[in-house]
Amino acid sequence: QVQLVESGGGLVQPGGSLRLSCEASGSGFSLTINTMGWYRQAPGKERELVATITSFGDTNYADSVKGRFAISRDNAKNTVYLQMNSLKPEDTAVYYCNADRIDMRGGGSYYYTLGSWGQGTQVTVSS
Repeated sequence: QVQLVESGGGLVQPGGSLRLSCEASGSGFSLTINTMGWYRQAPGKERELVATITSFGDTNYADSVKGRFAISRDNAKNTVYLQMNSLKPEDTAVYYCNADRIDMRGGGSYYYTLGSWGQGTQVTVSS
């Protein structure tokens, strides 16, 4: 079973910074992860894309965060990061980590999962 575990959320003042992390773990399996990303959902709104990064490092950002947020990943650690700078109150949301496809190998077995999500981490930007 694959788990995505986010961390790093919290309360920050406008203009401040936060760094989110998301680590994928697979119960002893070796993981190969395709595209990883961050999405967010504010109260009363639909979940929206924040940023994605492929296994080769190609990135994509929502227009609302370009120039302020930076996504990166450490393939050896199966971890994706989101550095958020110049935060605004409208960035307040639950942030979710996503992996579009995870291949798991170990003990002569092979599995894959599609569309894995973390449990979410709250980011609140307020004075």
